[in-house]
Amino acid sequence: MNAPRILIVGPAWVGDMVMAHSLVQTLLQRHPGAVVDVLAPGWSLPLLARMPGVHEGIEMPLGHGKFGLATRWRLGRRLRGRYDQAIILPGSLKSALVPFFAGIPQRTGFRGEHRYGLINDMRPLDKARLPMTVQRFTALGLPAHAAMPPPYLRPRLTVDPANQARLLRELSLDTALPVIALMPGAEYGPAKQWPLAHFAELARRLIESGRQVWILGSAKDRAAGEAITSQAGAGVRNLCGQTRLEDAVDLLALAQAAVTNDSGLMHVAAALDVPTVALFGSSSPAHTPPLSERAKVLYLGLDCSPCFKRVCPLGHTRCLSEIHPSQVMDVLQVL
Repeated sequence: MNAPRILIVGPAWVGDMVMAHSLVQTLLQRHPGAVVDVLAPGWSLPLLARMPGVHEGIEMPLGHGKFGLATRWRLGRRLRGRYDQAIILPGSLKSALVPFFAGIPQRTGFRGEHRYGLINDMRPLDKARLPMTVQRFTALGLPAHAAMPPPYLRPRLTVDPANQARLLRELSLDTALPVIALMPGAEYGPAKQWPLAHFAELARRLIESGRQVWILGSAKDRAAGEAITSQAGAGVRNLCGQTRLEDAVDLLALAQAAVTNDSGLMHVAAALDVPTVALFGSSSPAHTPPLSERAKVLYLGLDCSPCFKRVCPLGHTRCLSEIHPSQVMDVLQVL
C-alpha cells in the first residue's frame, strides 16, 4: 500500500503550531514514508521549515478570523487530488472548508462548529481524558478507537548555524558571556504577563552574576523590552521587533537558559531543549506546559487561577506578581 499523503490544517498561534509537530511525528511513525503538508498562516511557514518531517508548508492566504469563502474554495480546488486525508486542528467551521472543497476522502477533526458533512471522520473531544493540547493534536493522528490519552512525541525544531552567524554579526551580539533570554510578551493578553519590574529585577541579578540578557519578542513587545532595559541598565539587549520568528529560533538556541511567560516563544524554547523557566498564572500548565524535560514551571495555583482571561478580572494579577525574581533566580541556578 502506498504511503498516504496527509494535509494538516494548522492552528493560528505560535505555541500551538509548535505543538502540532508532535502530530507530524506521530503520523510519520505510523506511516513511514508518508508525505505530511501543513496548511497554515503565512507567518508560520519559516517555522514549519524548521520542523523535521514537514514536507511543505502551504500558505492560507487569509488573516485570522477571516471567512473568505471564495478564497477557500479556490484554494481547495487547487489542492484537489493531492491528499488522502486531512486533519483539521482548529475547531471552527471555516477551518474545515478547504479540505472539503479539495475533495479529500478522509477529513478528520473533533466535533466543533456545526461541521457535520465537512468532516466525515468526526471525533468527540473528551477534555477530561485529553487535558493537554498536545494530546488532542496527537489523538487526531491515531485511529478513532485508540486508547486515550495517547503518548506523544515532543516537538523539535532545527537550527540554522549560518543564520545564527549572520545574526550575531548584524546585531553586534556575542556569546562571550552566558546568555539568558527573557521573553516578556504574551500575545493572548496582559493576564499572562509577568510584571515588567520583575523581569527588570531578574535582569539586574543576572548581570551581577556575570551573565548577559537578550530580550526576545515581536514588534508588539518592543515597549516592554525598552522598559526592562531602562530599569536594568547595561548588559541587556532589547531585540524585540528586530528579528523574524526563525531568527528568534536561532538566537534562543544560543541561550544558556530562558525565562518566559506562557507564550509561543516558550514552546519554541522547549522544542529547542533550552533550559526554561515558564511562568504561569491565568493559564494552566496542565493544558499547555512547555514540552521539555529541561523546563521548570512556576505556578502558584491561587483560588482565582487559572481564569483563562485576557485581562485579570480582579485587577491585581497576583497569580504572577507574587512569583518573585528571587524564586526564578533560584530555579535558574539549578537548571
